[in-house]
Amino acid sequence: MITELANNINKPLLNFHPYPQASERDQWEALPEDLKERIIQNGEVYLDFDYPSLTAADFMEFTRTGNRNRYEDKQFLRRIALDSLVLAECVEHKGRFLDDIINGLYVICEENAWHLPAHNSYIRDTPQFILPDVTRPVIDLFAAETASVVSIAEYLLRQELFDISPFLSEMINKNLKERIFTPYLQEHFWWMGDGFSQMNNWTIWCTQNILLSAFSRDLPKEEKESIMNKAVKSMDYFLSEYGDDGCCDEGAQYFRHAGLCLFNCLFLLNEITDHAFSSVYKSVKIKNIASYIINVHVDDVYYVNFADCSPVAGRCGAREFLFGKMTGNQELMAFAASDYQNSDDPLTLKENNLFYRLQTIFTHSEMMSWDKTSNINHKDIWYESVGIFISRDDHFCLAVKAGDNNDSHNHNDTGSITIYKDGLPLLIDVGVETYSKKTFSPDRYEIWTMQSCYHNLPTFFNGDIQILQKDGEEYMAKQITHQFSPTENRISMDLSSAYPDERIQSYLRTAIHKKGNEIVITDHYEGSLRKAVLSLMFYEEPKVTEDFISIGNLGKLFVTGSSSIQKEKIPIMDKRLQTAWKHDIYRLLITMEHQDLMLKIQ
Repeated sequence: MITELANNINKPLLNFHPYPQASERDQWEALPEDLKERIIQNGEVYLDFDYPSLTAADFMEFTRTGNRNRYEDKQFLRRIALDSLVLAECVEHKGRFLDDIINGLYVICEENAWHLPAHNSYIRDTPQFILPDVTRPVIDLFAAETASVVSIAEYLLRQELFDISPFLSEMINKNLKERIFTPYLQEHFWWMGDGFSQMNNWTIWCTQNILLSAFSRDLPKEEKESIMNKAVKSMDYFLSEYGDDGCCDEGAQYFRHAGLCLFNCLFLLNEITDHAFSSVYKSVKIKNIASYIINVHVDDVYYVNFADCSPVAGRCGAREFLFGKMTGNQELMAFAASDYQNSDDPLTLKENNLFYRLQTIFTHSEMMSWDKTSNINHKDIWYESVGIFISRDDHFCLAVKAGDNNDSHNHNDTGSITIYKDGLPLLIDVGVETYSKKTFSPDRYEIWTMQSCYHNLPTFFNGDIQILQKDGEEYMAKQITHQFSPTENRISMDLSSAYPDERIQSYLRTAIHKKGNEIVITDHYEGSLRKAVLSLMFYEEPKVTEDFISIGNLGKLFVTGSSSIQKEKIPIMDKRLQTAWKHDIYRLLITMEHQDLMLKIQ
């Protein structure tokens, strides 16, 4: 779709000018005074900033210990500081921030690698080298994003930097050519796509930042066209991974790196081609990709989550708002504006990507002018392409994950259920801990959060040996049926194929949402493994009584068909998990007495 439009372009590419440079004072001066003050104050935080040192030992730590964060935190802080300084200078325009900006550009251009230690390999899913090969740059997510950061910084302050020294822009252009443009055109990185391999958010996230870097430069016409023509092929490979329903199998958190990066790719292509790609916004698939983020929203900060996605997936802002605007989705615009108004960090001060922050600044007034009380129509939906079922009423939000165990960022969670009541988590999906070397390795499923026994799923036992779900496309839900009606929604599936043991002949799970009343889950098991134990994960502490289980102050759980119920407390010590769960979580282990188990949630 995208490639075909690119092939039909018969006009020269236009100059890149999505937002004003600092020297174009009218639009910067016209920003609201309170906004300008906040931007300047944030830049002042980094005056005389001591950019953190990045050593070879820091880089090697990932290979040696598996720790990603200590290197990444310092690398990201360099970019966040530079972004804040650049925007403050664009607003104030007195030269006060320029020395610290130049220091930032220097230290970033001095880095031996722009990519992360965790991505330090040439071939997908191969062991990482302990140190970067400076003769063969790797373009990963953050090499591409770093390129966009220094590119947009130079674009915004081109005249101001030139007045100090023309060598600054030449330094940036040299680094971009050697680290990004030459390897992009001469090599094939896995995320570029080939029409056969499975793609994910890397494809479109990297492509967006390559386009930002290339279009903001004064490259030769032929080179810019070559980059564009390679990029549009990657965009089509990315889109081929999506069903027409627009569901992101990586979840709401990764939508920010997937659907929204697709939007920015289109935004940038239209910017330099006199809107030659504007017809894409009318595509049903593109419209559905944009709507996805509303459809999986629960309430306030919470989203339906499966796999690595957190239930607290982040506030919406300018990119969602603009995506809604381009696709004619007034509801998405209202949702994004309301979320932006309620955000603790509306200016995305912790965001690496300078272009996103620029978009926020120049969309701020439009988003702030929207009615804060706009109502969002969250609808019932079945996402067939991934197997996500969502049912709602005035109190409950029920989500069921069918599909298979081959999603991007996969957990072994086929058939798992999450429930929210009155906007709060009742039956939960834990999410993922801080990334480490193990997270994306052959040992991934040794991590507890990835395992089916820490999702709302059964575990089978052969003596003392646990039989858990397995990863892979063949481990799937089968015989899936669903039904929506004004009074009752239901989904049913057989989960036996998600487990690698033929002695599990069938495990039929049915979830029924009786609107305005209750949710009923029935499990029926057939097989020769005699013991089946259902795990249920809770945020609020479940208290077991003779008649029912109280779930904090949220509701009651009635269990029929159980021979025993045990409760475990699971401490939340990991920083990434702590962004969603502010206290310990709980697991109930419900042993099936015979073949049938029924849960009623009221």
